[in-house]
Amino acid sequence: MSAPRFAVTAVERREWPFTLRLPFRFGVITVTQGRQAVLRARIRDEAGREAWGVAAESLAAKWFDKDPGLSDAENEDQLRRSLELAGEAALAAGMNTAFGHFADGYAAHVAACGREALNPLVASYGRALVDRAALDALLKLRGVSFFAGMRANIGGMAPHAVAPDLAGFGFAAMLDGLSPARRIHARHTVGLVDPITAADQAERVGDGLPETLEEVARVYGHRYWKLKVAGDVAADIDRLCRIAAVLDRQQGYHASLDGNEQYADAEGAAALWAAMQAEPRLAQLCASILYIEQPVKRARALETGMAALAAARPVIIDESDGALDAFVQARALGYAGVSSKSCKGVWRSLINLARCRAWNAAGGRYFLSGEDLTTLAGVCVQQDLALVALLGLSHVERNGHHFIDGFAGRPKSEAVRFLEAHPDLYADTPRGPRLRIAGGVLELGSLAVPGLGAAAEPDFAAMVAMPPARWPAAGRGAA
Repeated sequence: MSAPRFAVTAVERREWPFTLRLPFRFGVITVTQGRQAVLRARIRDEAGREAWGVAAESLAAKWFDKDPGLSDAENEDQLRRSLELAGEAALAAGMNTAFGHFADGYAAHVAACGREALNPLVASYGRALVDRAALDALLKLRGVSFFAGMRANIGGMAPHAVAPDLAGFGFAAMLDGLSPARRIHARHTVGLVDPITAADQAERVGDGLPETLEEVARVYGHRYWKLKVAGDVAADIDRLCRIAAVLDRQQGYHASLDGNEQYADAEGAAALWAAMQAEPRLAQLCASILYIEQPVKRARALETGMAALAAARPVIIDESDGALDAFVQARALGYAGVSSKSCKGVWRSLINLARCRAWNAAGGRYFLSGEDLTTLAGVCVQQDLALVALLGLSHVERNGHHFIDGFAGRPKSEAVRFLEAHPDLYADTPRGPRLRIAGGVLELGSLAVPGLGAAAEPDFAAMVAMPPARWPAAGRGAA
């Protein structure tokens, strides 16, 4: 398949509010509600044919920019502004391939965001949604699935100055050789305020869905877990022992340990691991740990070596994956992996996959992990699942189905459309369609439809137009 060229001719931004059924704490914030951004893009190819595409993602506070001086509303406006800048750039870009739109515009977009005090991770959010919506439109226009289209390099991925370390890399051959997964393990997140047993609850939500870790393990049958830690060794050890008391009942499980930037330096994170190994009650849990995720605050993460901790378990970057070459910098410091999140961009994940392939061919052991940012039912979770399936990952963190009740906040007709289009991915329950997890596994076969993983579309009329971003905030003028 030759890579089609197209122009982006229209961009629409909408959003809608949602409420969590349970509070979720990660890092420095406890979330009880939020908003999802939904972006539509129309493209026109060189033959004059047109199509619309869509992308959706949470407007997440205190992850892209954890500056405590910023309010949650200001964090949301940062992401809205990134979407505005990315949309304006896409409309002005003219004809290009899907990858060309990303690669040719990347540096200018990051610079435009930088002039308004928006960091590269915030910048990647706007670019990611525009790129996904445009790619969705292209795949629908050509009538091919994300998996078939990407394997045939419909985006025209090729060596480019945006990733100079990959000059000469065979992107087309890499894409052609991918074997997208048709099912994947859901790695359940245990947040910092999540109840472990019923004894941890002063009161219950009582909605019939799992609330405690014990209930989650029993109902969903997960074999993979993601455990958050808070940066206090004694408190973390106590909580991990209580978690292990539940997980150790299983006949074998796997887990990742998420530091969420809670440790000031590598030594602090290494002290946690040493304390874990010294605690007999954590013997099985320690043996289950696959990797440790972003334990050090991003301000220092790419300045300090990880050799001591990495000798015990592989360490990955997540929040530090801001600049497109962050994984290259991290590798030199002893990191072995980097997270894939569709909110950071499809093309970023594929570039980092290429790096893993190149480095591993020279004897390395580098990898991508699949992480969540509260992907909600519908387009959002399906596009991320399509991406990790394309990458061939065997497990991915999923938390949106636990903290948000299915399609809560969306019209019933929308939920039914997604259920009917993707009956392997969703289950029809007394509370309405919800993500189907059986034996800890998600079935992905129905994602192989024209477009980027979704045959149905959300009800755009049941949303509000995204308000103009009020950014730069007062006192935070352009750089």
